[in-house]
Amino acid sequence: MTAHTARVAFNPFDAEFRRDPYPHYRQLRETRPVHRTLGMWVLTRYADVRGVLHDRTFSAALIPRQVSAQAERLGQSDMTLIDRLGRTSLVFTDNPEHARLRALVNRAFTTQQIAGLRPLITAAATSLLEQARRKSRVDIIADFAAPLPVAVLCEWMALPEDLRARIGPWTHDIRFLLEPGLMTAHDLARVHTVVTAFTGALRPIIDQRRAAPGQDLISALLTSYTLGGNALTDDEVMLLTIMCFVAGLETTKSLIGNALLALLRHPEQSELLRAHPELTRAAVAETLRYDPPLQLTKRLATRDIELEDRLIRARDQVLLCLAAANRDPDVFDRPDNFDITRAPADHLAFGHGMHGCLGAPLAALQAEIALDVLHRHTTEIRLTTTDFDWQQHSFILRGLTRLPITLRGKG
Repeated sequence: MTAHTARVAFNPFDAEFRRDPYPHYRQLRETRPVHRTLGMWVLTRYADVRGVLHDRTFSAALIPRQVSAQAERLGQSDMTLIDRLGRTSLVFTDNPEHARLRALVNRAFTTQQIAGLRPLITAAATSLLEQARRKSRVDIIADFAAPLPVAVLCEWMALPEDLRARIGPWTHDIRFLLEPGLMTAHDLARVHTVVTAFTGALRPIIDQRRAAPGQDLISALLTSYTLGGNALTDDEVMLLTIMCFVAGLETTKSLIGNALLALLRHPEQSELLRAHPELTRAAVAETLRYDPPLQLTKRLATRDIELEDRLIRARDQVLLCLAAANRDPDVFDRPDNFDITRAPADHLAFGHGMHGCLGAPLAALQAEIALDVLHRHTTEIRLTTTDFDWQQHSFILRGLTRLPITLRGKG
């Protein structure tokens, strides 16, 4: 190992990494694609990351265990509800429980159901843009990208108006569970309070939908059955509903923000999109490859395995750098270029294998419609800053906290 190689290490807490992680990912991929740091193995090559995602002997159930361990270290005893939330999540379950839950939830998240949301999403995006254009200063994150997925999911679930304003803040707090090692006793207590309030608000809604199902997502989950007669309990539907927001809000907001920023920093691509709106879906796919919201995910080894002549032992934690894999030159030509005409390729922004993101089609559709509405209803979108504020509360998520722009509208 050379002196240069020894100096390269994964450090997501570094300010420069927060600003632009991609040079760091490239160094790791080229010099230490499999290395151990911060108590875990870090993988950055596409083949290795995809291989672990595909290998079902790597467990996805790590985070709930870490939450329980962190709570015990911090003297937090009443964690039953939070523990149930984690263990009901599709993201953090292994087979056979994952297969049971996925088979039932898949029946509510069909391609037809998602496609049917297009008018709803378009109406919500158009309304938000009209409101934003009335302001003298527009922050496209706060005014457009953040409220859009909240509006879409709340409408699909037919949630009452008086509940909708609380969904965003509650979801933001619950997301702290995704990085349990960073949580304080105050964080855990706050999340417990929030989850208690959230479940309390949802329970009468679920009781009502059980008695009289409608055409909404919650009703679809309650009435989902497999051929073997399996069904979701009311508690499972309640907790899955919460996880829909946890998995879908900040990631979709960040996808829209990252896509718009990439286009505005590459004006030739933005002009190409204006001239060829049929490229909108490709622009979203390229954003997911080039600057994905979800940068990292974890697995737990359940058996010994060798990678790059390094022995990963059973019970070792493995951090998969999805964003690094998405810029692997062995898979993607000119990986550091943002190119909306790029030939389709299998990026890993939504994971891979049995834990591939269930909500991926909905997130991509919202981003596609958001970009389409922004470009159809404006003649120009211009950045008003070169100093971009990236969120600091999570190191697995990459997204802007604000993006000030000016809009020139049509008509």
